[in-house]
Amino acid sequence: MQMPDNKARAGRPVRTGVVMDPIAGIKVHKDSTFAMLLEAQRRGHDVYYMEPADVQVADGQAMASMRRIEVRDDPADWFSLEAAEQMPLAALDLVLMRRDPPFDMDYVYLTYILELAERQGVMVINRPASLRDANEKFFISRFPQCCVPMVITRRAAEITAFVAQHGRAVVKPLDGMGGDSVFQLNPGDPNLNVILESITHHERQLVMAQQFIPEIRDGDKRILLIDGAPVPYALARFPGQGDFRGNLAKGGTGKGVPLSERDHWVCEQVGPVLRDMGILFAGLDVIGDWLSEINVTSPTCIRELDAEYGLNIAGQMFDAAEARLDGDAR
Repeated sequence: MQMPDNKARAGRPVRTGVVMDPIAGIKVHKDSTFAMLLEAQRRGHDVYYMEPADVQVADGQAMASMRRIEVRDDPADWFSLEAAEQMPLAALDLVLMRRDPPFDMDYVYLTYILELAERQGVMVINRPASLRDANEKFFISRFPQCCVPMVITRRAAEITAFVAQHGRAVVKPLDGMGGDSVFQLNPGDPNLNVILESITHHERQLVMAQQFIPEIRDGDKRILLIDGAPVPYALARFPGQGDFRGNLAKGGTGKGVPLSERDHWVCEQVGPVLRDMGILFAGLDVIGDWLSEINVTSPTCIRELDAEYGLNIAGQMFDAAEARLDGDAR
């Protein structure tokens, strides 16, 4: 990870900015970005809020219209904003990139601006170039030893052949989140062609098909990694009634579980690669013994695990970030 100038400890508070979707629309009891803001404020950071539209480039400098923010752990009144100031992003020490997918070209352009800010001395979590390189669906192909059989293609015939060979499967777009547009595929299903026409936009868009993992009934585990090392507990997300998706956004329910020996092995495969890429905070999705996604854009589940186990996961993340700001990265 590129190291910024050691300006964060020059006798003043750390200046932390966050780029996120509108804070007025979050659910504070389960929002991981909000947990990060609470922790930054607890540490005495000067905290600045930005939405994606606030970030721009002027004369080769990464800039933003940013507002000082105060946060409160109160679901009826959780933030206050000061007047906007136009400032260089380089005035900050640390920027949290927490905009949710879809991972479209607007998202890519935003990473370009943040990469420019990084070159101008700001630490960005997660590294902008790696946000582009580590597509949350596609990136698991780097770890085939951790995954069930899968295929990434736009051709319906190839997916149909995959389903015929491996049986029940799931198919998903490469740029979504929260279980959106995830379909179950079954051999002989008369709707199979219609599903594939729809999700591939008539073979114009790449998608991923994976062999169905029946252990989804035991929960889709979200494992959080900080600087490549796992939090010792995962949030197992169980599908809602009549659904096969464990996503909390789709009506699933969550329960904390300790990591298994296999979970630790998966983390040992993936964690060092993420750390080398400057991905300080990531979420692995593991179903049964198998890695199904690697979330690097805006991983969630901090608040649920903190509440169940008395943890401070955002605190662990800031410990790692501040060590890097101080030049103490291991």
